[in-house]
Amino acid sequence: MFYYKHLWEKTNENEKLLEENLSEAELLIKKYQIQLQRALGNLSLLEDEINKLKSDLKAVKNRNSQYRIENEQLKKKIKDLENKIEALL
Repeated sequence: MFYYKHLWEKTNENEKLLEENLSEAELLIKKYQIQLQRALGNLSLLEDEINKLKSDLKAVKNRNSQYRIENEQLKKKIKDLENKIEALL
């Protein structure tokens, strides 16, 4: 009888330890799940920022090419004016 009682107590202890381990594991899983959700949220925010920066970069490149064209036209006008001034002298 003591043998069976001892076995029963041992299995009870093992079940309690297993339940405690499971509850701790559930808490850890919930904790990491929350951290993962936060990280994914941060990633989506970073992706939005990257997309904004890409569009800003495209706009700056377009403006830069426009300024280059205008600069070339102004240089051409300056050369034309210099030639006219030399012709007048």
